[in-house]
Amino acid sequence: MKKNFLTAAAIMAIAFFLATTFAQAADVTFGGQVLQRWEVNERGGSAASQADFDDSTDPSDMVFSRIAVNTNVNVNESTSAFIQMQSQRTWGSGLQDGGMTGGASNGSFQVNDADGTVGIHQAYFTLKNFATLPVDLKVGRQEIIVDGHRLFGNTIWTPGKQSHDAVRMDHKHDNLSFTYAWMVGSDSGTNIGAEKGQNDIENHMFNAHYKGILGGNLSVIFNYLEDNCGTNTNCTDDAALANEIYTIGFRQAGQLYGIDYRGEYYYQFGEADQDAQNMGGNNDSAAGIGADRDAYMFGIRIGKKFNNVAMKPSLTIWYDYLSGTSDSDLDATGRAKYKSFNTLFDTGHKFYGLMDNYLGIGEGGSSKGTNGLGLQDIAVKAKLSPMPGWTLKADYHWFHTAEGIVGNPGAGVGSTALANASTIARGQEDSALGNELDITLSNKYNANTNITLGFSNYTTTTAFRSLRGNIVGDGTNWAYLQFDVKF
Repeated sequence: MKKNFLTAAAIMAIAFFLATTFAQAADVTFGGQVLQRWEVNERGGSAASQADFDDSTDPSDMVFSRIAVNTNVNVNESTSAFIQMQSQRTWGSGLQDGGMTGGASNGSFQVNDADGTVGIHQAYFTLKNFATLPVDLKVGRQEIIVDGHRLFGNTIWTPGKQSHDAVRMDHKHDNLSFTYAWMVGSDSGTNIGAEKGQNDIENHMFNAHYKGILGGNLSVIFNYLEDNCGTNTNCTDDAALANEIYTIGFRQAGQLYGIDYRGEYYYQFGEADQDAQNMGGNNDSAAGIGADRDAYMFGIRIGKKFNNVAMKPSLTIWYDYLSGTSDSDLDATGRAKYKSFNTLFDTGHKFYGLMDNYLGIGEGGSSKGTNGLGLQDIAVKAKLSPMPGWTLKADYHWFHTAEGIVGNPGAGVGSTALANASTIARGQEDSALGNELDITLSNKYNANTNITLGFSNYTTTTAFRSLRGNIVGDGTNWAYLQFDVKF
């Protein structure tokens, strides 16, 4: 037995030294994140949205976690790999409230041997100067972020964040960088329609980035989202719900004469049969079949920082406009027009208010957006540093639709017409959707830890309540406390 013990010990020692040698040779590093956030909101138990805007229901609260472990391996001078395992869950439950899955039930009163919450968020390898070309090739599950998260982001805020199954190529030379990414959104695996791959969704993104223009950077993008039928299992050649989106545009951001600025414009064209049909209601004769996409958005931001003043205040003003679709567009003689701008894979939480009342902008029938009516966002943002390591922010938004609400009675929640459209005369309601106040206090506790406390209030309007299905609440509140530890 002593001999067996010594043999086992020797094997373990050899394995340890071999592993150590391999780790040194391969240059393996580890990192990760532990994020815990407590939230309280007035959803009254409704999982459909962050707030149900119902004054008769009581607030609810929850604590959720995001745990990520990263492994980065520099195999040699031209090859590296990155793997990120991630788990997200709500305390005391295995199912994230609000539709965010968290695996098997594993609260304090259940054993967790069937815990299914851990998954792969990112797993890719990188080949530098692939095939002796001045291009780095990245293949596998990965986050794709372009500029300020406007069209491509990782969502930042949601427990799981956003990643893609993709092949990406990057080229950099002096002040120019170029990126091409091919992303697979859905692969049906079967030929449901008559055409092979008809239910597959793919995305092609081209981005060129130039540094040193007008005190900042210019980014030009072209994106093609190829979606012939999406997830429609009954798709055929004769009734294809094409939803192809071509997006072209630019973003210029920088600083001139001490003023921070950002300007961007994007135009979309292509087919919009599926989106238009989802938006169409009882008053839309086109029913979404044979619709051309014709949409755009632009955003303008200017800001000023006062670094030589106590508490280093800054003030930012911005305006975003995302085009929308009217009933007359869908009822047009011949091919209908779908003019709702689709924000693709954006991080809406960063732009349209922290309460996330306007996600899914441009998706026909999306009850989290504006049901295809577009969006206008006027915002004023202020920031102070009351003491070292502390930041106080206050944002105020004025939201409006781009198209009038009563003039679009077919654009109610989902594909259902506005509940009170028949009782309201055209023009009686304006396009105002309400106001949102976001207050955030952050503390950089140490080099690896950030603590954030936030409070938000949304005040509704008659138009907002009609658009969301005649909800009865005048407003709602939301608050959170978050600890974010990275290592």
